[in-house]
Amino acid sequence: MIISKENRRTIYENLFKEGVLVAKKDYNAPKHDELDVPNLEVIKAMQSLTSKGYVKTQFSWQYYYYTLTNDGLTYLREWLHLPAEIVPATHKKAVKPRAPGAPSGDARGPRGPPGEGAYRAPRGDRDDYRKKEGAPGEFRPSFGVGRGAPRE
Repeated sequence: MIISKENRRTIYENLFKEGVLVAKKDYNAPKHDELDVPNLEVIKAMQSLTSKGYVKTQFSWQYYYYTLTNDGLTYLREWLHLPAEIVPATHKKAVKPRAPGAPSGDARGPRGPPGEGAYRAPRGDRDDYRKKEGAPGEFRPSFGVGRGAPRE
C-alpha cells in the first residue's frame, strides 16, 4: 500500500516516542484514535515493520498491539535521523521521587532473623481471634474411625 511520506513519518515518530502503538482492527475507520492518519495506513505500516522484524505484534479483543524491538529501534533512529541519546518511553528507567524526610535505602529496616531491630509486619487484630487456652484434658482424638475401620 502506498503511504505518503508525511503520514509514515507521523506513524514512525509516534512509535519511536512511545515504544508501543495500539490500533483498532477497523480498516474503514477514517482516522486512527491518536494520530491524524487513516487507521488502515497505520495497520499496514506496522504490518510492514512486523514482517521485517522491527515490531512485535499482539492481537487481542479486536485491537493490534505493536511493540518496538531493538532492531526496530535502530532502524527508526536511522530513518528519523535521531541521535543515540533519544530513546522511547518504554526504554527509559522509571525514577520514583523520594518524599522529603524519607529515609534512604530500604525503608523496612534491617533484614535478618526475628529479634531486636528486625522488621515485623503489624499484626492488628489477627491474634484476637485465636484462642489462648488449649484443648481440654479429657480430649482424646481417635484416628481411623470411619468406614471399614473396626469399632471398639
